Amino acid sequence: MPTLKGKAVVAQSGGPTAVINASAAGVIQDCLANRDVFTGIYGSLNGILGILGEELFDLSSEDPAQIDLLRRSPASALGSCRHKLKDLDADRADYERILEVFKAHDVRYFFYIGGNDSMDTAAKLGQLAGETDYEMIALGVPKTIDNDLACTDHCPGYGSVAKYNATSVMEAGRDTDALYTHDTCTVHEVMGRNAGWIAAATGLARRRGDEAPHIILLPEVPFVVEKFVDDVRRCMTDYKRCFIACGEGVRTPDGQYLADAGGQFAKDSFGHTQLGGAAEAVRAIVESRVGIKARTNQPGTAQRVAMHFASKTDVDEAYLAGQAAVAAALDGVSGKMITLLRDDDSDRYVCTTGLADLQDVANGEKMLPPEFIDANGTGITEAFRQYALPLIQGQAPVEVGDDGLPVYARLDRTPVAKLTPVWPVAR
Repeated sequence: MPTLKGKAVVAQSGGPTAVINASAAGVIQDCLANRDVFTGIYGSLNGILGILGEELFDLSSEDPAQIDLLRRSPASALGSCRHKLKDLDADRADYERILEVFKAHDVRYFFYIGGNDSMDTAAKLGQLAGETDYEMIALGVPKTIDNDLACTDHCPGYGSVAKYNATSVMEAGRDTDALYTHDTCTVHEVMGRNAGWIAAATGLARRRGDEAPHIILLPEVPFVVEKFVDDVRRCMTDYKRCFIACGEGVRTPDGQYLADAGGQFAKDSFGHTQLGGAAEAVRAIVESRVGIKARTNQPGTAQRVAMHFASKTDVDEAYLAGQAAVAAALDGVSGKMITLLRDDDSDRYVCTTGLADLQDVANGEKMLPPEFIDANGTGITEAFRQYALPLIQGQAPVEVGDDGLPVYARLDRTPVAKLTPVWPVAR
């Protein structure tokens, strides 16, 4: 089949990461290097919303230095969204609108960088294009700090958030160690709504038995308050202090998020229910049931965009994934997501890329496997350590300005003229 020629659109979706822009740079630079196939390269402002609203901008008009700087810049420079399209069978309107925009601009290539929902959107869009005989290639590039995408060994973004949180716990653990006579317990909350990959990564900080984190609370292990209280008391006996890493998605045995259920475990001095996030619920339990002072650390969104201490391995693999998507497109591949593959037969860590069906990724979720969780359910195993350590290696280079702060890319986002009727997009 002759190579399909036309414009390409690249979009980003979901929560920003330290390395999602590196994937975008891989796509953009390799498309620009093949202008005989890619007759134009557009960015979509705020993911799929930008296509629905025909808010496209010309990436070929950007300063090449800024495009290259994307490799060393955090967050989502193209703009992101959390807009989930309806099911194709139930409501085809949005999908038909996207194809209308693509046809108007002769877009033949769609690269969507994101997680499960993004892969689902790309899959259904490719399906509709096939049904309507519109020649188009749709490919997914993986992105999620949660590391829960199916069909890939790991996800771009995970190595950097793992490195950041392991380091933060290591440093905050020293703080608790120094002031254990006053600040006896610290609860450090990390992201990860359903899977415990990020929480588990904090365990990398514990090189010795007395070092933080002493207890890791994982979404995969039901939170039983009586057992937790016993674990904290045991920790106090052994170390006179307790550092707890807490995943935001920790659940009670009945499946309720601890952040929602925490109030039933602790009340203030007036008998009022104390509410808050998972870390706040844990802190309240520690103070009311164990009787020691506890404080919380909540890095929030800072953990997922910490480019200043990003993993070089993560950045390099994110860029590689973007390049691999363009290579697959040039080969005529569609309906696939780029995957990261680990060579288990090699004596050293080696990562290559592969392909998985978009629909398989969209319908799957990879939880932290039992062999990565210790027997008590509050720590990691050596198997997890061997899995995660290669992903956090090296420190990604960051440009520093005269003011001593990082210099990050800022795109001009020159708009492309609209060619279709206005579409009412709900934001």
